[in-house]
Amino acid sequence: MYELIQITDASYYIQCPAKIGLVRLNDNEVCLIDSGNDKGAGRKVRQILDENGWTLAAIYNTHSNADHIGGNRYLQGQTGCKIYAPGIDCDFTRHPIIEPSFLYGGYPCKDLRHKFLLAQESSAEYLTKDVLPPGFEIIDLPGHFFDMVGFRTPDNVVYLADCLSSRETLDKYQIGFIYDVGAYIKTLEMVKTLDAKMFVPAHAEAADDVSELAQYNIEKVWEIAGKIMGLCKEPLCFEIILQRLFAHYSLAMNFEQYVLVGSTVRSYLSWLKDTGRLNAHFENNMLLWEQI
Repeated sequence: MYELIQITDASYYIQCPAKIGLVRLNDNEVCLIDSGNDKGAGRKVRQILDENGWTLAAIYNTHSNADHIGGNRYLQGQTGCKIYAPGIDCDFTRHPIIEPSFLYGGYPCKDLRHKFLLAQESSAEYLTKDVLPPGFEIIDLPGHFFDMVGFRTPDNVVYLADCLSSRETLDKYQIGFIYDVGAYIKTLEMVKTLDAKMFVPAHAEAADDVSELAQYNIEKVWEIAGKIMGLCKEPLCFEIILQRLFAHYSLAMNFEQYVLVGSTVRSYLSWLKDTGRLNAHFENNMLLWEQI
């Protein structure tokens, strides 16, 4: 864990639960793509920098989930590096309490205020083209989270953030987190068409071709959508839909899974309603979902 893997002369990644990209900008300076899940991850990154005599110029966050920004504060405090994050995710990075609040739909109880969902605050600036190193390209990857992006480096390595889950992860957990289902499918269709020397997804193995994995992720989305549609042959409230999905996929409920899977299921319900597949109505002061 936290092994530095070299891809090209300049592009690397650090093997950890959410892969961290590292790109050499010159003989002395490097930038990171994300920073790991906590202060401990930041320390491991700092060791790698010191062992190689590298100075950290900047962290480019792909999005603001805690496992991608958790090392920001430590590394910024140690090195004075700049931190950049895209769009709304920059605000989440500055004020990370927004993430568990958004997922829960209200003020999060203590069970949700921990490093898995709540990173430490860091001083981030908005990611724009003009703050990128020369030759870098931003790739918009909406769907998983609000304004998530990936990056293409000058030597044609593409860092894909969280738009792909491995087959093993999908088969184990079944319902991966999605904020905007329609945008997510479009992103995956786009990713299928990309060419690169190497792709580095945060939660799947690095590979020179990810088209089959992208298609597997798409098929899983449609599988989940079909299951929800099947449940809604009778009018059901959200809590019953969620309970039956957990039972069907043999998932274990806890606070983290309740907010992560629950938020995702609400996103599916919104997408299915907006695309004319489900109807929603209120009965006895309860919101019920039903096939049209």
